[in-house]
Amino acid sequence: MYLNQKPGWIEVICGPMFAGKTEELLRRVRRLEYAKKNIVVFKPTIDDRYANNEVVSHNNSRTKSVNIAYARQIFDYINKETDVVAIDEIQFLDEEVVKIVDFLAERKIRVIVSGLDKDFRGEPFSFMPKLLAIAEYVTKLTAICVKCGRPATRTQRLVDKKPARYQDPIVLIGAEESYEARCRRCHKVYRKPRPYKNEITT
Repeated sequence: MYLNQKPGWIEVICGPMFAGKTEELLRRVRRLEYAKKNIVVFKPTIDDRYANNEVVSHNNSRTKSVNIAYARQIFDYINKETDVVAIDEIQFLDEEVVKIVDFLAERKIRVIVSGLDKDFRGEPFSFMPKLLAIAEYVTKLTAICVKCGRPATRTQRLVDKKPARYQDPIVLIGAEESYEARCRRCHKVYRKPRPYKNEITT
């Protein structure tokens, strides 16, 4: 996959919650640690579900990380010796992160990020489409739909055991108690506009 490449590119690991995105990011980080690469791992401060100053997967794999509130803070923790920058839950940072990871790749740093490609409404999550467009490598993972067992590509937000409303806030930090993995057919959002619902009548 990476043969005959000069250092410096962007890898995006995306998909719904419970698809193993963080696990895959940590797997790549561990391999680079064995290769004695100089790695800095970041995560957004807002993501405090499991631990502070650690990236933790749902399976409890973990590694030390730097908490940042703004993408520009990345520059405070890297230098000319940095080989790899890894960012978990990148969708929770500000949009400047797209330009920053592009800049880092141009400076011959390998950038590995993970994040949700869709929000709870099943729509593109913020700046993620731009990030996917500039990445050299994209890994799109699926989970298992809790309703039917099909491959799940969407994240179902639960509010009092019912699907969330379309107007609810996009960012709501949580895990199993707040979200489920669902396929397209089983994913529900109350009051979501259906602009073409009357176009097919048979």
